[in-house]
Amino acid sequence: MKICWIDIRGLGDIKKAVIEEAVHQRVEAIVTDDPDDLGLLPPSVKRVYHSVGKGIPDGLSNVDLVIVDPVRDGVSVAELREANPGVEFGVHVEIVDAASLDDACQAARTEQVSLLDFRDPTKIPLEIVLAAAHDSGGGIITVAEDVQEAEIIFGVLEHGSDGVMMAPRAVGDVTLLRETASAQVPDVELVELEITEVKHVGMGERACVDTCTYFGKDEGILVGSTSKGMILCVSETHPLPYMPTRPFRVNAGAIHSYTLSRDGRTNYLSELRAGASVMAVNTSGRTRMVTVGRVKIETRPLLSVHAVAPGGQEVNLILQDDWHVRVLGPGDRVLNSTELKPGDKVLGHLPTEDRHVGYPIREYCLEQ
Repeated sequence: MKICWIDIRGLGDIKKAVIEEAVHQRVEAIVTDDPDDLGLLPPSVKRVYHSVGKGIPDGLSNVDLVIVDPVRDGVSVAELREANPGVEFGVHVEIVDAASLDDACQAARTEQVSLLDFRDPTKIPLEIVLAAAHDSGGGIITVAEDVQEAEIIFGVLEHGSDGVMMAPRAVGDVTLLRETASAQVPDVELVELEITEVKHVGMGERACVDTCTYFGKDEGILVGSTSKGMILCVSETHPLPYMPTRPFRVNAGAIHSYTLSRDGRTNYLSELRAGASVMAVNTSGRTRMVTVGRVKIETRPLLSVHAVAPGGQEVNLILQDDWHVRVLGPGDRVLNSTELKPGDKVLGHLPTEDRHVGYPIREYCLEQ
């Protein structure tokens, strides 16, 4: 989970409500330049005093961490630490040019806490700092304008900043930030399914899901005709004799089919659009969210693949009737759809919840 700092400086009338929300959401720290604010905070949240332009107040009994700007305020962090034992100090750097970027890299490499404020919208300077401070052990907190920017910051260079500091614009923003910081894609449990029948079912529309990501050779997306049974369709990462590989693509199945997306929700393949998210899954059940670049829907001959789980649950997948369309089996085995036969084993997933407009819900629902 990423770290969330809430900046309450200048919040005005909503300050009290934001503090209550932040404490309820268990954010890691609340940042202020008014020492009186810190005395109201419980010990469950780190009390951060932002001294830049304000100076160090007399007595830091209510302060856990002080943020200073050595260049702007002309202070020595080493001397401050010596004069205030028991108080943690971090460095604030405003990045506006190459020189201040060098300062940020140095702070990130050497300081226990670095609060970085990038004034330009590009994320390349943050990439440079993260690369420069790789394995340094310090914590990097980056200022975010809003929740959307925080989500981007969390993903820079795949690792992202350790955390963000954000000043909420309204009550509710803290909750949204916390949800973004804790957004993790849970792994899924895969089971071995046994093929019971494969038959030609005529023509229909199938969807190729083209993503903005390279898939691994043991990776694809889960697809099924019902919400409670899916088969792992492999990406086009494996060589074909008549065309180049397209490692960003999964020839997934008929347009009515379900696949998994964020928060355990399902989507029909037909409703995926550029910019949507789908869950990539490998043969170990490891997951990650990938972004859809396009969905190609075309009329093709179709195969209906029936399989059964060890507990007797039936699973169906309708996909293009062509030998280069493939699914994954145990041991990373790649299986051509046209060569599947009763007794073959494939990998699948058995969600337990029924669905209403894609959301999991406990209700009676018969799919057949």
